[in-house]
Amino acid sequence: MAITTTDIIMVGWLGPVELGAVVLANNLYILFWFFGMGMTQAIIPLAAQALGRKAPRDLRRTVRMGLWAVALYCLPVWAVLWFTEEILILLGQSAELAALAADYMRVMQWTMLPALAIMATRAFVTVMNRPQIVLWATIGGAVLNAALNYVLIFGHFGFPRLELVGAAIASFCTQLLAFLILAAYVVTQPRLRRFNIFGRLWRLDWPVFWQILRMGAPIGLTIVAEGLLFTGSTMMMGWVGTLPLAAHGIALQIASITFMVPLGISQAGMTRVGLAAGQRDLDGIARAGWTALGLTLAFMALAAIAFWTIPGVLVSLFLDMDNPASQEVLAIAVGLLGVAAVFQIADGAQVAGASILRGLGDTLTPLLYAMVGYMAIGMTLSYVLAFPLGLGGIGIWWGLAGGLASTAVLAIWRFARRREVGLLPAT
Repeated sequence: MAITTTDIIMVGWLGPVELGAVVLANNLYILFWFFGMGMTQAIIPLAAQALGRKAPRDLRRTVRMGLWAVALYCLPVWAVLWFTEEILILLGQSAELAALAADYMRVMQWTMLPALAIMATRAFVTVMNRPQIVLWATIGGAVLNAALNYVLIFGHFGFPRLELVGAAIASFCTQLLAFLILAAYVVTQPRLRRFNIFGRLWRLDWPVFWQILRMGAPIGLTIVAEGLLFTGSTMMMGWVGTLPLAAHGIALQIASITFMVPLGISQAGMTRVGLAAGQRDLDGIARAGWTALGLTLAFMALAAIAFWTIPGVLVSLFLDMDNPASQEVLAIAVGLLGVAAVFQIADGAQVAGASILRGLGDTLTPLLYAMVGYMAIGMTLSYVLAFPLGLGGIGIWWGLAGGLASTAVLAIWRFARRREVGLLPAT
């Protein structure tokens, strides 16, 4: 997310058209990345439960097969993303935007493998309660990506001016280096090294592989359903106009940045719930789940206050204010952030609710909730409010808020009734 953010900020300085193209490309890219990330999320409860029952061999096999799963997944994804231009034109985008987005994607698509390998390794590090390296790798990656973007997008220090392609090259280099740093930490840190997760990596363990797919596919589809909601909103915003699309991309990126904190909290909650489930600690399950939910809501309330009080400051970071079109983009994005303040709270609640359910091994029900909340309610509401009712971009964002809120309510309700619905382990 930090890498995508620096890309959008710095491409935004090229102009609204270039920014719109990268927003479209990233929304398509992230849709496929979401499913792969979902598969890596299956590693967390499986590895946490293995750690809870003191089974290091099972933990190692889980992480190893998670890496295999994402590597095999990338093969068909690369084939699809190669045709980004044709896909975007079929989705009603302009030929100019589609062509620029395809130029960016032809390089950006190759970041999929290192990015997902990072997520699989990160899942192991999270279970082992070593999140600091992930934080430092993220910060370092953002700084490196910004520096490479400055050189390659704008052509400084003797390098050619590559614009969107330069941003994609910078992202690939950054993701690859971040994975190598994380892998080096795993094989050198004493507490992690003993698990030898990269040892005999060529060995396939089919029962574990299919277990990851059985649990990871519903998680991936759940995240994709949310991604489809946001990707669909981006496509609809493209129908509204190029400047609203640029504003949407900025507002969505700001919301995505704050979402990373609840995502991290929810992953920690999933881990703690999984550990407690492995130990058959019913009180521990309750404490971990409700704590994750409470921390998430508290942080998102603070983010909402920032969105309401300083939206112009946040949006202006993404724009060259000397560009005449930037003032209109700024005005639109500020309005969208006002709605984002509301859906941020719902978004945090839904990711925390779904994650603590996954810690109990419950993956199919969150998928059903996602299909109802995101697709049946959110997407439909966005379209109806934006076009038949004439609210435009603001209507699209109120639809997002409605879809996220409905999913959050369903997930929290199910966790509250975890005993009645049979989610608790036998004691």
